[in-house]
Amino acid sequence: MRNKAMAKTLNIDFMGMRRAAAIVSGAVLVIALLSMLLRGFDFGLDFTGGTVIEVGYETPTELAEVTGALEAGGFVGATVQHFGSRQDVLIRLAPGSDDEGASAQLSDRVFQALSAAAAGEVDLRRVEFVGPQVGEELREQGGLAVLFSLIGILIYVALRFEWRFAVGSVVALVHDVIVVIGIFSLFQISFDLTVLAAVLAVIGYSLNDTIVVFDRVRENFRKMRKGTVTEIINASIGQTLSRTVVTSCTTLLVLVALYMLGGEVISGFSLALIIGVVVGTYSSIYVATAAVVWMGLSKTDLLPPEKEGAGAEVRP
Repeated sequence: MRNKAMAKTLNIDFMGMRRAAAIVSGAVLVIALLSMLLRGFDFGLDFTGGTVIEVGYETPTELAEVTGALEAGGFVGATVQHFGSRQDVLIRLAPGSDDEGASAQLSDRVFQALSAAAAGEVDLRRVEFVGPQVGEELREQGGLAVLFSLIGILIYVALRFEWRFAVGSVVALVHDVIVVIGIFSLFQISFDLTVLAAVLAVIGYSLNDTIVVFDRVRENFRKMRKGTVTEIINASIGQTLSRTVVTSCTTLLVLVALYMLGGEVISGFSLALIIGVVVGTYSSIYVATAAVVWMGLSKTDLLPPEKEGAGAEVRP
């Protein structure tokens, strides 16, 4: 009774807007794909290789001063950013050698250059080296991880629901992944392993939201015998909309706090999740379910088959 009342009070024609949503999604996907092809990605050192050096100052330090000290020491093109506080600085240097011993000498030279230019004491806290070959291997394995996860989801949803639902869910997930990484390519935001982990998390989050809608659609197909396919899907989305909005908003509150207060280290991770939650909520309605409608889903596809002799009259 509660579900029927919600369907009556929330009467929104979601599927009536699927064509406009398809145009918007298509335009965004084209922009994202063109950006990936023409601009590429600003890969972090996890994928390109290089050296990461973390240093601590006694007093808050401006990044321009650190960059000037590095350039004076012969390190041009280094990426410098604050790490947690204005006293902690993270330095990224492009790969110059595959030898870790050379990397140790490099960190010593960087430390000497910073110490000579600093007014107070400089503390060398961490040095990490990633070879170019390791970075290329991580990039390939990351792409395979995304591909295998999509194949596994396709098989899982096809077995649990129906093949049209499986195709619709994978189309929505591919849409979400392309939009997220396309934004990182378009604005040249650093793409590292934490961002890749966020992309995989977005796949799981978006799939969960899509499965909730699909499960309600299957349930309503068996209950609402008189409605059309689009009417049943609209009612199902309306019944799950409050749950979707509440879940997305509470998740976004945490992610925005992480992005604003978590520092540069997890900024890419939290930003990718913020984009993914918003896009995933949209795709669950206007990509996954719209794709199912366009593929010709009918009531008979989800209704359980009648048992033989179910309609026969039982006599004592």
